[in-house]
Amino acid sequence: MLSLYVASTELKAGKTFISAGLAATMQSLDYSTCVYKPVQTSGIEINGFMQSPDLTYIKTIDPYIETYFTYLFKSDCEPLIAAEKEHEYIDMDLILHEYKSITEKYDCSILDGSNGIMSPLTQEYTTLDMLRLMHIPLLLVITPSREAVNNALLILNLAAERGVNIRGAVINNIPEFSESAKITSIPRIIEEYTNAKILGLVNRLEDKFNPNDLITSILNGIDIESVFDIKIAKLDLGS
Repeated sequence: MLSLYVASTELKAGKTFISAGLAATMQSLDYSTCVYKPVQTSGIEINGFMQSPDLTYIKTIDPYIETYFTYLFKSDCEPLIAAEKEHEYIDMDLILHEYKSITEKYDCSILDGSNGIMSPLTQEYTTLDMLRLMHIPLLLVITPSREAVNNALLILNLAAERGVNIRGAVINNIPEFSESAKITSIPRIIEEYTNAKILGLVNRLEDKFNPNDLITSILNGIDIESVFDIKIAKLDLGS
């Protein structure tokens, strides 16, 4: 069973886009795959029902990807505060139980992160604590913004210090044909100042694209075998 937690350096980094792309790609390679979001804030009410905007986005990209969540809050606050505002308590044991139950059904499970890795979930646990309890590797999605390098170094080094398995990082939203030093220097700095490897460079896609476009972008831009630490026979056949 393969599992991966996808986090990002900041909002709008394209984390959920990468989660969807990895899920669609693994399904195309004959791995049954799901996306699980332990906690979703900023829930959207549609026709009287609360929906997860991130999981809804994934379904619009590929409706065949199975999606799950444990907690869904309307508030856009940190999970701890969002739960308090709605008079709920985030139960870490429930999250771990559902994580185990869900991931046992699939060959590959991708956890789409919420907020930052130090976001408090309860008075006792942060998101980083949850990753440690799950023993799940971390993939960091970086967008080439002004704060990208600083945020990435802080996240990757802190996670490593806390004993989290760092699978690597992916740089997303790269403008096509860009030769900006701000962008081209990011991989070198990340690999020099952390133990993480850059496992992919993904160009920005147009707003309207189909699953095949996304899968092609992922396969061309990301070392999928390194992301999941597995040898994939279909990739060898296609090479």
